[in-house]
Amino acid sequence: MTHNAEPARPIELLMVEDNPGDVRLTREALKQGKVRNNLHVVEDGDAAVAFVRREGPFADSPRPDLILLDLNLPKKDGREVLALLKADENLRRIPVVILTTSQAEADIIKAYNLNANCYITKPVDVEQFIRAVRAIEDFWLTIVRLSPA
Repeated sequence: MTHNAEPARPIELLMVEDNPGDVRLTREALKQGKVRNNLHVVEDGDAAVAFVRREGPFADSPRPDLILLDLNLPKKDGREVLALLKADENLRRIPVVILTTSQAEADIIKAYNLNANCYITKPVDVEQFIRAVRAIEDFWLTIVRLSPA
């Protein structure tokens, strides 16, 4: 019996990010990666909550296997989104990677207090940014065993 490392279905990623440049770079880095994935992008916290709860225009959205969450977002900020996700019995097992420009110690502490799974400060340099996204992919999508639901 042979084991195929490739999952039966693509990994569903939700990126909550209002910077189109960061979205483009992330898409590019993931496209060149090893793991089949569907990257879904929403630009604000309200849309992120609607997506994971499958409300309104997101009624047919897949359940994300992993969420890349910026902290500084329009409408509901990333901290509020994280708090809502981790307080919800049905959503709390979805790993949340904070991917933000903030290096503030208070933000890092608050994110972990709200049960973020990890905190990554976005590199300003394009190559470093792409390397960071690939590291996220390598760790979260190839090494870590994600929760089935």
